[in-house]
Amino acid sequence: MANSIVTDLQLIDPFHTLDRVTLSEIAPYIQQFHFRAGDRVFRQGDPSLGFLFVIIQGKAEVTVTNDRGLETIVGYRNPKDFFGETAFFKDSNYSASVRAREPLDCLAFPRDTFEQLMKTHHSIARFFDHMLLKRMRSLYEEIVNEQSYEAYGTSESGLFRRRVSEVMSSPVITCRTGQPASELARQMNDHNISAIIVINEQNEPVGIITEKNLVLKLIVNPRNPKECTAGDLMETNLVTLPPQAYLHEGLLAVIKGGVKHLIVVENNRLIGIVTLMDLVKARSTGTLWVVRNIEAQQTLPGLEEAGREVDLLLSALVAEKAPVPIIFEIMSEMHERLTRQIIILCEDEMEQEGFGSPPLPYCWLNLGSAGRHEQTLRTDQDNAIVYANPPLEQAQAIQDYFLRLGHKVVEGLARCGFLKCKGGVMASTPDWCRPLSGWKNTLEQWIRRLDPAEVRSLTIFLDFRPVYGERALAKTLWEYFVQYFNISSPASHLLATDELKFRPPLGFRNNIVTEKSGPHKNEINLKSSAAIHIVNCIRIFALNHGITETSTLGRLRELVEQRIIDKDDAEYIQSAYETIMMFRIRENLRKYQLELPPDNFINPNRLSKRERAILKDSLSIILRLQKTTEKKFSYLWRL
Repeated sequence: MANSIVTDLQLIDPFHTLDRVTLSEIAPYIQQFHFRAGDRVFRQGDPSLGFLFVIIQGKAEVTVTNDRGLETIVGYRNPKDFFGETAFFKDSNYSASVRAREPLDCLAFPRDTFEQLMKTHHSIARFFDHMLLKRMRSLYEEIVNEQSYEAYGTSESGLFRRRVSEVMSSPVITCRTGQPASELARQMNDHNISAIIVINEQNEPVGIITEKNLVLKLIVNPRNPKECTAGDLMETNLVTLPPQAYLHEGLLAVIKGGVKHLIVVENNRLIGIVTLMDLVKARSTGTLWVVRNIEAQQTLPGLEEAGREVDLLLSALVAEKAPVPIIFEIMSEMHERLTRQIIILCEDEMEQEGFGSPPLPYCWLNLGSAGRHEQTLRTDQDNAIVYANPPLEQAQAIQDYFLRLGHKVVEGLARCGFLKCKGGVMASTPDWCRPLSGWKNTLEQWIRRLDPAEVRSLTIFLDFRPVYGERALAKTLWEYFVQYFNISSPASHLLATDELKFRPPLGFRNNIVTEKSGPHKNEINLKSSAAIHIVNCIRIFALNHGITETSTLGRLRELVEQRIIDKDDAEYIQSAYETIMMFRIRENLRKYQLELPPDNFINPNRLSKRERAILKDSLSIILRLQKTTEKKFSYLWRL
């Protein structure tokens, strides 16, 4: 029997990579099972049998029973396929049933045998990591795509499914740098186009000439069109995208770059152009309209109304089933535009009241979730001001100016729906409005004193992102902090110790542990009990390796690039984070539309069985990340 098992395993990936001696050693522990057609191997909800099954002959069907008792076939397993792996690896209940569709012969690996095999053969562990990750991502996508979004509002059709190549114009009207301006104007008129792309000998775009360029440089500042060339007129700051990019990526480029033309390139060569009108025709008008509406407002009441339009945009993004990172990116861009417009109005108000313009360069910083670009609904404020070091004799007067400005901006943000921070983390307070030297001293004290009471302030500040003003101040502060942080070994230990005080709400057999009493009985907080643990752990790793990116997923990407975190582990973490944030956005938006406080709480029992399964998986990944963080940072002697 052992020989036949070895022969079977030699034909199955990944066991075919093992030598016959290794297979012969594990074969006596592997069991063989036969099931008749129609037999159930296990039922959904049953505890794990403690075996990983692989089919040798026959076919099995995987079924899921929903909350109404309706059983649906969700997949099939054929020879050389595995099943029961999720419950096997997590020692949890089965999330689906498996039934023999025809006579079925299987091999079954006991848990102890298989765990030992993975410890000694990393290729086996990697194979099953990939398999579990693929199934988790597939389940996440199914849950997102099967939801009914009608309640969230109308969508911007196709924005997150259509490619740039579907709307681009090609071939593109081009010219060389030496072409006279008079010919350019004639070309634009003949072809009824708003821009010409300037290319080099390799057909690579090097500049763009728009109608605006011609008007400004030939009419407003008169020049001889015959003597002026394309090289004199062109703008060289091009925004490029590959043809396979989605329209939402083009939309983001338009919003961030403030351009009206996107250049489509493949292998650096020009293949197409997308205009603002192309995006309008693709029905991305809602997002573009909100951008224009924010920038057009010259009063706080006007910005209040624009803020409500931003919330409606979130509904549209959810309705369109936009990926979580894209929701973060677009909503953060809108919130920052709103903030910048409020600051501009407040600066004007300071001048009108006789306080003058800012006496020194300064930078407005967003902190916390806003600084991480992870704020979706307009929640409470976390912000600060850093300004250039003042002369000693003017220090108090200059601080008074920026505190007054900070107070005006905070009040303006509050009027536009960003609630004041209950903890006082706002630029209107002296603790959060300091010169560059003051911030350096404060950060040194927070790290040097290792006071647990100041850890919250430190973690909030460590996600700061410049929004308005002199960004060089923020850059200088980041560089100083990273340098100081890295020479202070206890800093990572302090942050890790604080993070590891609490664990994700998982109990026996990976069951979700909910609140036992109070207003949130039978619920969990997706922010404080789940998402924040990923944020904190990834932040610690990032700071420890000098990474100044502040978004959680951005930090994760850089950690992978620096080979600090394994790519497979990072994909697990990203899937878990996106899953939790998807549930959080959806639930908070639902409550917001019902005029209930979006409090981040959710009742897992109201989720579908598949949604509960992927939430459990996500919480398990958080626990795994915490263990990795603990191993790396919890003990000072390891740093």
